[in-house]
Amino acid sequence: MSDTILESPALEQAEVVDAELEAMAKAGVHFGHAKTKNHPAMAPYIFGMRNTVSILDLVQTKARLQVALQHLHDVAAKGGIVLLVGTKPSARKLILDMAEQTRMPYFVERWIGGALTNFKVIAKRVEYMETLERERATGEDQKYTKREQLKKAEEANRLKKFFDGLRRLKRLPDAVFIVDVIQDSTAVREAKRMHIPVIGLVDTNSDPRDINFPIPANDDALPALRYMLGRIRTALEEGERQGEINRSNAAALAATEA
Repeated sequence: MSDTILESPALEQAEVVDAELEAMAKAGVHFGHAKTKNHPAMAPYIFGMRNTVSILDLVQTKARLQVALQHLHDVAAKGGIVLLVGTKPSARKLILDMAEQTRMPYFVERWIGGALTNFKVIAKRVEYMETLERERATGEDQKYTKREQLKKAEEANRLKKFFDGLRRLKRLPDAVFIVDVIQDSTAVREAKRMHIPVIGLVDTNSDPRDINFPIPANDDALPALRYMLGRIRTALEEGERQGEINRSNAAALAATEA
């Protein structure tokens, strides 16, 4: 057993080391914040302390993760949309990579108020951004003066910075995955108001009560984020593949019956 594993009290009690728990421990998923920063609602998920650092119970993390992964898998299998939200710098590239592989919409810049609660307005902004891009690509913008073309190009670039990840969001999502539920608390509130399930990492300083599928985990360290987001990505990809199989089988059955 590695020294990394021995640093996790949650694993010291296990007679046999679970491979998944070992992987999470190596990634530092169990390291929380200082005791003074802990949210009272996270107490059930905290195993204990190591020096001044709170230690999450990885046994509970594994259980909660499995429930969240199953939900994400099922949403993807049904052809649903999961909005990926990771606006903190350490999560941006991971979210961008996941979005590219899973073809899901995303937010990596600051959350835009009303993205869910005022979706029709946001959708019009995305549509306008795409119109500006199309005009520029096809040369339609030549009908404007040079000054107008420059202004429209600047506007298109500004819109792209904030709305680029929403091109695939043609309707409200079926679920929202949030890396940091404190930093993106507005996204949590909007999803709750619109009755959209939220899957989120909850560190020891987070409030898990407004998260439908909370996953107790370190939401700061890059190795921990790589591990957790890797699991999320795999669930979405496997769900999409299962959905393709299900639809193919249904089409084949319909053809046979016809």
